Amino acid sequence: MLTYIIRRLLHMIPILFGVACLVFLLFTAVGEDPVRVTLGEHATPEAVELLRAKWGLDQSLPKQFLDFLGQIVTFDYGRSYNTDDRIVDMFNQGALVSLSITGPPFVIGTILNLIIAVTIAYYRGSKFDRYSTVVFVAAMSVSYLVYIIGFQYLLAFKADLFEINGYAHGLESIPFLLLPWLITIVVTAGPDIRMFRTVFLDETKSDYVRTAHAKGTSEPKILLVHIMKNAMIPILTYTVNAIPFLLLGSFVMERFFSIPGLGDMMITALNNGDFPVIKAMTMMIALAFSVFNLLTDILYAWVDPRIKLS
Repeated sequence: MLTYIIRRLLHMIPILFGVACLVFLLFTAVGEDPVRVTLGEHATPEAVELLRAKWGLDQSLPKQFLDFLGQIVTFDYGRSYNTDDRIVDMFNQGALVSLSITGPPFVIGTILNLIIAVTIAYYRGSKFDRYSTVVFVAAMSVSYLVYIIGFQYLLAFKADLFEINGYAHGLESIPFLLLPWLITIVVTAGPDIRMFRTVFLDETKSDYVRTAHAKGTSEPKILLVHIMKNAMIPILTYTVNAIPFLLLGSFVMERFFSIPGLGDMMITALNNGDFPVIKAMTMMIALAFSVFNLLTDILYAWVDPRIKLS
């Protein structure tokens, strides 16, 4: 397995290099001049040259690209054009905030959705199965934004059960996060349960299930022991691939609830043309997906011993 992991890590290098080339071309070689965007078209040549030298934009494009590759290797992406803060510090602070808003509902929601999906699979073909399918399909059809606005208005503004927006650090942040957690659990319930239910029902048609029935194994044991274990591979793929989004935060949620996470930071950078933050975030997204894809393959072998990593 170690050989496989090393080989996969080496395969990430050309992928990340390709992403770096594309990002550099989009935001440096062919994008707008950030100096002109910041100072305006009527800035003096002296002010333009001074700021260009401060940001390292007076150097040749090959030199700027090499510096960008060095930033990727060292995880030091320089400073923000707008705030002049170190981007790595902004990431460290924003990542913790984003995890606080996405992590708990992800864990709680995944467990709840698995339990509900197993229950629906147990009563497959019944009225409960049909009605729940209608409910969850209808829930999936509603826009994420509708849930946010509706819950904010009904539960926070009208009923005064939750904080409408804002954020505080430490345990004081929990009152501000309860409503975003609830919305996230409700929004993800539809697609998650539908996916998990489909996987479980596909497994019920397998030969080993018929064999277990022939041996007199009870239905709950078949679902919880045999089917659950064999259904873990597609469920792991679905679940682990969602983890990078936990680190990146929820763009819409953070914006509407005024939570200073990575999602809000990315939207602010896009609005202000803060290219270093945008480039750093893009590379972090590419790296996160590459790492968690590798983690998914490793978990495959851990869940199913028949899978050999070679």
